[in-house]
Amino acid sequence: MAERLDVALAARGLARSRTHAATLIADGLVTVDGKPVVRASTKVGDEQELVVAGADHYVSRGAHKLIAALDGFGVAVEGRVALDAGASTGGFSQVLLERGARLVIAVDVGHGQLAPELTREDRLFSYEGVNVRELTRESFARLVGPDLRPDLVVADLSFISLAHVLPALREVAAEGADFVLLVKPQFEVGRTGIREGIVRDAGLRADAVGGVLWSAWDAGLGTAGVMASPIAGSHGNQEALVHLRAGASNPTEWLERVRAVTA
Repeated sequence: MAERLDVALAARGLARSRTHAATLIADGLVTVDGKPVVRASTKVGDEQELVVAGADHYVSRGAHKLIAALDGFGVAVEGRVALDAGASTGGFSQVLLERGARLVIAVDVGHGQLAPELTREDRLFSYEGVNVRELTRESFARLVGPDLRPDLVVADLSFISLAHVLPALREVAAEGADFVLLVKPQFEVGRTGIREGIVRDAGLRADAVGGVLWSAWDAGLGTAGVMASPIAGSHGNQEALVHLRAGASNPTEWLERVRAVTA
């Protein structure tokens, strides 16, 4: 009997859940009988071969994006208190733990997405149902305790512009914190800039990244680095990674770099 592709992946043990399966499908990692399929609702039969590409020990492919950013920007993790905003299945959190973070505070607006193996980590505190945009220093203190302020902030957020969350992230972080953020143009440009889920115009992609840098500047954060993501995002979107911190450069000094990585 035919069933949805996301359901079939979870049932065959190729994904941890339907949510995880949907992410794998949207990221273009699933083939059905050797052909890529990007719709979770696609019907598949028991006799059809399902393959998930690029499997490794990381709980999400997003882990490789953060690895590239930390290495490319030269950001150390060991001994730091880190905030993972939009933790989802925990790919970013996993990297932070492996690199020696003293503590990882993982927050997400959703529920039940964190990979089971990460829930057993005693250095990871997971808070579900938390809207990052609404965080304040006071609400964050109530959540994690008054003495914890992250000196490293990472974020992989969907369905919201980083411009809307940067003020909150800045407020809850320690002075001098490093911010390593994934910029997804598909959530920055608005619907008119997207065709079939993809931002195809290089100029719009540059505007999206530049807009994030200027929003960070307004929040008191300068730019310390910009790079292209080593892995495409959902539906093949070209994404970028940025390194921000107080006292770093004005975004105007990075606009040429922005155009280069979004071309």
